[in-house]
Amino acid sequence: MNDPRQPQKDAYALILEAIDSHIYKPGDRLVESELAERLGVSRTPVREALQRLETQSLLTRDGRSLIVASLDHSQLSELYVVRGELEGLAARLAARHATPEEVTVLRSMLDADQALINDPDALSRANRRFHKQIHLASHNRFLVQQLDLVHRSMALLATTSISAEGRGADTLKEHATIVAAIEAGDGDAAYKALRDHISEAFVVRLKLDAQAVEAAE
Repeated sequence: MNDPRQPQKDAYALILEAIDSHIYKPGDRLVESELAERLGVSRTPVREALQRLETQSLLTRDGRSLIVASLDHSQLSELYVVRGELEGLAARLAARHATPEEVTVLRSMLDADQALINDPDALSRANRRFHKQIHLASHNRFLVQQLDLVHRSMALLATTSISAEGRGADTLKEHATIVAAIEAGDGDAAYKALRDHISEAFVVRLKLDAQAVEAAE
């Protein structure tokens, strides 16, 4: 008998996490019955979750099937423009409002992530945690909500730019520059450092996409 005190699994959150961790990649078909069995939930919450994800444009229709959406070049460019501005604003606000404890957490992340430099998947997850910590350090709940939406759309990218050769080391150097500016309370420098970081990631992303197209020809 199920313990009524045990929290129910959130089908929406579980599917979103599976997309974010690339268990389901752009173009993959999501089948209600298979998801229900895999996630250990009934089909009704899965159906509702799929409808919600479709409304948010994370899933799209391919005939009668729902598949994980993908981003074309224009959408990718638009996403990075918005991300750069919002992330930069978060860094600027963090430089003003971050507590000493929050800066300590960012510093500890920098140290811990050095051990992940040769593990792109683990470093990608750590990268998301690092950025989320900056969002929270902005102490602006509305900005955090908007950045959550942006990062949700980032899950539609089939690969991480950190997987590119040398990008892991560069990412950590850029993170260190961001944290130094936040710790110094320099909002302008923090904004620029994070904007530059996103710009570099976008350049790497474009190169990876160009290589993928070339390899497919």
